[in-house]
Amino acid sequence: MSSRKPIVIGIAGGTGSGKTSIAAKIMNTFKDKSVLLIQQDSYYRDQSHLTYEERLKTNYDHPHAFDNELLMAQIHQLQRYEAIEVPVYDYTVHTRSDQTIHIEPKEVVILEGILVLEDAKLRDLMDIKLYVDTDADIRILRRMVRDIEERGRTIESVIHQYLSVVRPMHNQFVEPSKSYADVIIPEGGSNRVAIDLVTTKIEMILDEK
Repeated sequence: MSSRKPIVIGIAGGTGSGKTSIAAKIMNTFKDKSVLLIQQDSYYRDQSHLTYEERLKTNYDHPHAFDNELLMAQIHQLQRYEAIEVPVYDYTVHTRSDQTIHIEPKEVVILEGILVLEDAKLRDLMDIKLYVDTDADIRILRRMVRDIEERGRTIESVIHQYLSVVRPMHNQFVEPSKSYADVIIPEGGSNRVAIDLVTTKIEMILDEK
């Protein structure tokens, strides 16, 4: 049996660090190539067994919010060149929807999310581990702009959530996972040199395959 399997690249970093921008730029570079993107946010746990009021109390920045068991099972499927059905999370009702997104296997799998490097078993599935390291003041400003403009939040609610949940979870779980990264990328999506290095590596992988 052939040992050939897709390469898995993990991209972690705090909220507003620029990891999503990096993943998007990589995908844009390889939009016609054998590269796919999976976002950890798709794997928030199903909460249909809870009342709506109970769901509102969910801490989405804690590792327990994610269904890593399903995520790892589907990465294993992709490594066997099997298609997967990625869950779709409905933020309006705070639980998983009935819909899924069909994903065909490709030679490079990019996994992006704040806590993808936190779980040891998940890390073990990765061939390359990246951490996007951006100063906290820049991250909170980016998050504030996003939540106000895209999600209709107030400044007060964003600040309260950041200080009460996001910041302590970042310090406890996200920041420590940086020590597991193979490469640390400062300043996120604006770091053109780092993005070029990553895309060059992916090009080499695709050429070899």
